[in-house]
Amino acid sequence: MKIAVFGNQYQDNRVDVIGQLFDILLLSGACVEVEEEFYAYVKRSCPGIEVVRLEAGAPLTADVVVSVGGDGTFLRAASWVGDREIPIVGVNTGHLGYLSDVSIDDITQMMRRIVSGDYRVECRSLIEVTADSGEPLLQKYALNEVAVLKHDSLSMLYIDAVIDGVPLSTYVGDGLIVATPTGSTAYNLSVGGPIMHPACRSLVLSPVAAHSLTMRPLVVPDNVEITLGMRSDRSQTFMLSVDGVSMPMPINSKLRLRKASHCVKVIIRNEHDFAGTLRSKLMWGKDVR
Repeated sequence: MKIAVFGNQYQDNRVDVIGQLFDILLLSGACVEVEEEFYAYVKRSCPGIEVVRLEAGAPLTADVVVSVGGDGTFLRAASWVGDREIPIVGVNTGHLGYLSDVSIDDITQMMRRIVSGDYRVECRSLIEVTADSGEPLLQKYALNEVAVLKHDSLSMLYIDAVIDGVPLSTYVGDGLIVATPTGSTAYNLSVGGPIMHPACRSLVLSPVAAHSLTMRPLVVPDNVEITLGMRSDRSQTFMLSVDGVSMPMPINSKLRLRKASHCVKVIIRNEHDFAGTLRSKLMWGKDVR
């Protein structure tokens, strides 16, 4: 079995855990490859661990990808995997770790399950983003959300939203979030958007600081094409954020959002359930009185 490991370099307080993870993988007989930047960190922090360096741009042929960090690391790992649909397991060494299902205490057990194939896989949908501005996008696919936000703090953003060629509305305010079910518990939730079960085949449009009480989050099927046209009286640019990777765009740009043809395969424990995740990660329904 070939396992590729992706991680971040800000885990000095988790060096012992990282070393334990590699020990388990290597003792199992797996071929372990480590993404180039994380490889340098591992060799420096955990001397003696013998793994293969996977250079940037090299073909990724692993059976499983292990993401070591928090949800941000998981999102970057998903971008690294791209359309290869290699299953990813998230080991949470960060804080919330909503996407990273494996806690530090469960590393030993979960890594043994990975090697033996004792797990299940969920397919999570992605949003594909295209723009007519001609500028290359820093990131084209979103596992969580696509956010369109005003660039100038003094300006107001007008967003003309069209669904399958039919005008929906003009959102006026600080911006608009289009989220997947996976991303419904992220930025979308913070602006009052609904939580969706990961198995839902839907997208949610949630305004950010709308200048109208009639603008509310809207859930639509994920097989529609959403077109967004931006206008502003004062600013010449707006900010496009795709899973947190942001770049300025010309104000007259049009974006087209649709469900990607590939998905992200997430490895989860057999006993994992969505309600349990809400309770443990978001304290869902907890009475603090």
